[in-house]
Amino acid sequence: MNTEDFPQLESVERIIEGFESYGYICSRKIATAVFLAFQLRKPILVEGPPGVGKTELAKTTSELLSLPLIRLQCYEGLDEAKALYEWKYGKQLLYTQVLKEKLGDLLQGAQGLAESVERLHKFGDIFYSEDFLEPRPLLKAMQQDKGAILLIDEVDKSDYEFESLLLEILSDYQVSIPEIGTVQARTSPMVFLTSNNTRDISDALKRRCLHLYIPFPSVELEERIVRSRVPDVDESLRHQLVQFVHSLRELDLKKTPAISETIDWARSLLLLHTEELDEELVRSTLNVLLKFEDDIESAESEVRTMLRSNTGDN
Repeated sequence: MNTEDFPQLESVERIIEGFESYGYICSRKIATAVFLAFQLRKPILVEGPPGVGKTELAKTTSELLSLPLIRLQCYEGLDEAKALYEWKYGKQLLYTQVLKEKLGDLLQGAQGLAESVERLHKFGDIFYSEDFLEPRPLLKAMQQDKGAILLIDEVDKSDYEFESLLLEILSDYQVSIPEIGTVQARTSPMVFLTSNNTRDISDALKRRCLHLYIPFPSVELEERIVRSRVPDVDESLRHQLVQFVHSLRELDLKKTPAISETIDWARSLLLLHTEELDEELVRSTLNVLLKFEDDIESAESEVRTMLRSNTGDN
């Protein structure tokens, strides 16, 4: 990827403006990390609690640059066959049948066993060519002529063995395929790795990446996000609902409300023709924000207090 081909990333300010045009309101810290990752040709390891916009950052970068987004969802037991490549065994089997049928023609005129084996060997090499290779996300991202955005999502859910596979790819953007040799990326992809911190990422992988931690946004930033995504919500109500969500996040919950749930709640309140928050309305819509019944029960006992605190009532 060349800088001149992507003027959208030529400065931090351009990135902030570009992201905002696609509805992604980000801090200067996030935009700076994207700028540096692009200029230094380094992956970004994006960490933070679920629902703060880690995956959305990669998606928006893809939209901004008009590049394909290639996503690899990580999970325990992920291996080469699912992440990198596998052989098209069905196609190979079909060609094996063709070879059997044409075996006489292939060996016709061969002088001795050595020449026959040599002819078979030449034909057999075809079975392990790129024509029979099924690229998975990692290899597919390296095959894009104009580059791609490679999202390795929730890398902390994979095994340490999978991290070892990533080291070669993220160091030189190349991979070794035993039957073919070393495959170099046509154009180095821009790589985002996300982590919810369910386990520690290895030092070797971290050294190859720029680190970006995205916390839950401030009240001011979250209000801007809601205004971007749900512009019809009144300013006063927007402030109230964001303040209330921030109060919820201070409780001891199994699942803290994410930004996406704040946006869903804003849309729900808009559909209910809400002008301001009241206790009954909040109780009846807590299920939009909270996904566990225990969390809803815990929050219900605090609703009145949180509403008073947010409105300044005594």
